[in-house]
Amino acid sequence: MTVPGRVEAAELLLSLDPPAWFLRHARSVGEVAGWLAARIAAAGTTIDRRLVEAAALLHDVDKLLPADDPARGLPHGDGSAAWLTRHGHPELARSVAAHPVTRLIDGERYRRWAAFASREERVVAYADKRAGQRLEPMVARFASWQRRYPDGWSAAEARAVFERARRLEADVCRAAGVAPESVRRLAWSGPALKAARTRARRDGS
Repeated sequence: MTVPGRVEAAELLLSLDPPAWFLRHARSVGEVAGWLAARIAAAGTTIDRRLVEAAALLHDVDKLLPADDPARGLPHGDGSAAWLTRHGHPELARSVAAHPVTRLIDGERYRRWAAFASREERVVAYADKRAGQRLEPMVARFASWQRRYPDGWSAAEARAVFERARRLEADVCRAAGVAPESVRRLAWSGPALKAARTRARRDGS
């Protein structure tokens, strides 16, 4: 069981023929997560950077699956985990399954996750809350979700979810030794996707 490298992760993503908007989001999350993982490692904390980058790039793959794929009927995140497990990468499952913001709505479930989640899971989940089509403050990301899903949560639920996300932000940024406004992107996904496309052309796929 091996964690896919950058090019292999890019190949997996491209195999699902993602549209441009999807690719921009996947790249944004992957590069924010990669930057945070690099900073955490530099600060002396053990973290699997390879796993973080691959899981972050592939976190939303269940949104690309055809209607007849069995993973498509699972809750978002769980579907990505199931598809990746089926394709030989169960080591990515926990980090992709835990990323959706909806996981923060159930207080008890959040407390269990916060108590036992790995550093890798936390980084991927946080990166998704900082990157839409580009890196942005978490408050802007939440505002975007609320515009797209105006009937999703009550005002009290929205406040509780945002507060839990703030705790996640504080934890990840403390581990990285940075303030939230100092978070950046590590530009790795472009070269990985280029290499994956070159390999596909060479192999005739």
